[in-house]
Amino acid sequence: MECHARVRSCSRLAVEIGERADAPADEVAYACARVERYFTEALPLHVRDEEESVLPRLRGRTASLDAALEQIHEQHDLHARLIERTCAAAAALRAKPLKAAARKALVMVARPLEVLFESHLRVEEAVIFTAIRAHLPTETQNDIADEMRRRRRHLHRW
Repeated sequence: MECHARVRSCSRLAVEIGERADAPADEVAYACARVERYFTEALPLHVRDEEESVLPRLRGRTASLDAALEQIHEQHDLHARLIERTCAAAAALRAKPLKAAARKALVMVARPLEVLFESHLRVEEAVIFTAIRAHLPTETQNDIADEMRRRRRHLHRW
């Protein structure tokens, strides 16, 4: 849930940066750098958590769970393309933090990403988290948590 809160926070920040025409240039540049850093450093670890630690352990449990797992996997590819575009727009705005067109360009890619993330995260929270509790023994859940912590050893806190 902590990772999901950070995904929501950062995707919201990307939209807000573009919408706040009154924000000072240094604040815009800092926020853009934060968005870029989160989406290129921390979020890929969350995706790896799902793809390498969670999804393989849940596959084959039920047909409906397998369908949800496939949906999540497919969405990761779509997210990656939108994240790339969002980071490019954030970098362009960071370079010219007072440029209105750059703000608008960021909002145009960040808003759809925020919507997609929310849908994705809700499925994970409703289906995947429930399945983890229902199908995976505590020892396996602890193994997943350990794998997640190992992936993050080198990162600072978000």
